[in-house]
Amino acid sequence: MYNSEITDVFFDLDHTLWDFDRNSGLAFQRVFQNHKIKLSLSQFLREYEPINLAYWKQYREERITKEELRRGRLSETFDVLKMKYSLEIIDALADSYIDELSGDNHLFVGTFEILDYLSERYQLHIITNGFKEVQHLKLRNSGIKNYFRSVTTSEEVGLKKPHPSVFNAALKKASVAPEKSIMIGDSFEADIVGANNAGMHTLFFNYRKEKVSPPFTSVNELLQIKEYL
Repeated sequence: MYNSEITDVFFDLDHTLWDFDRNSGLAFQRVFQNHKIKLSLSQFLREYEPINLAYWKQYREERITKEELRRGRLSETFDVLKMKYSLEIIDALADSYIDELSGDNHLFVGTFEILDYLSERYQLHIITNGFKEVQHLKLRNSGIKNYFRSVTTSEEVGLKKPHPSVFNAALKKASVAPEKSIMIGDSFEADIVGANNAGMHTLFFNYRKEKVSPPFTSVNELLQIKEYL
């Protein structure tokens, strides 16, 4: 169990509560249909997903812009697949993808049960690096928005997790001290190391079963959070 003084629980959204990979795949399926892109979805996603993660790492580290992220991950994937599209088409696909992304809102197993459990005991909040225009739609459309007292996006702060300013802004918005807070997320670098550096407690949602060194604690399923909070 964690420190009994914890009063506030902060969650990441994508890949932690909101099943990003599943919802993203369904969004791309509609985008390709609408734009008449003849391509195997499974083949595309196999190449796209690791490229997307690499671009997000660069974006977190302020090495690329939002536009370079949205364009580059698609352009590079199509290059690997030896498919050539103009920048105009790439931008149209990128815009359509963002429009479609909150169309499906599958959540990880146990999301509602763990939020019901925690909301009776703690104040709940979101800290996310995702694009502001879609994160609030995801929360609303998936039916979990009302669980959270505050939502802090990296775009509103002007920096991205793991920068401590993002966590400090979220703590200020929630009016809570870091030692009374815990961060739960799937990115060890962005969520766990970042929150720890800001003085918060942490719990790593390690559904990918990565190797984690002590003293960090991890769970592989959301419902295991009950063992710690």
